[in-house]
Amino acid sequence: MKKLFVLIAVVSFLSVNLFADEAKKYGSELTLTEATPISEILADAESFVGKKVLVEGTVVDVCEKRGCWINLSGDKEFETIRVKVNDGEIVFPMEAKGKNALVEGEIFSIVTEGEGCGGDCSKEGEEKEHKCEHEKTTKKVYMIKGLGAVIK
Repeated sequence: MKKLFVLIAVVSFLSVNLFADEAKKYGSELTLTEATPISEILADAESFVGKKVLVEGTVVDVCEKRGCWINLSGDKEFETIRVKVNDGEIVFPMEAKGKNALVEGEIFSIVTEGEGCGGDCSKEGEEKEHKCEHEKTTKKVYMIKGLGAVIK
């Protein structure tokens, strides 16, 4: 009987520890309790710049080189936002892909440059009233500077 009691205690202890390990924490503890929908941030991102937010979503991509960013899917189809962390401070594992994440961080923006022409630049394309401008274009991109995350 004593062996049975010890066996049940060991199994119970292991079960509790296995379930407790399901959620992995990265970086700082989360301090915010109410999540802001990603769609709300993307709809008026400029008004969120510099503000701390808590977002929830599915990890759809992870930086393969250093684990220094993850992309989270939003509450609306085809919307994602990137969570960028300082290299080495937080390292997101590739296994996070497909899992649910709660992330706290600060919204920021960067300006990216690209080629101005995305169409057919052949003479035939120009004849079809396609104006091929080989100028650089700029685009403002909004991201979250990740401070802490919980991935389940």
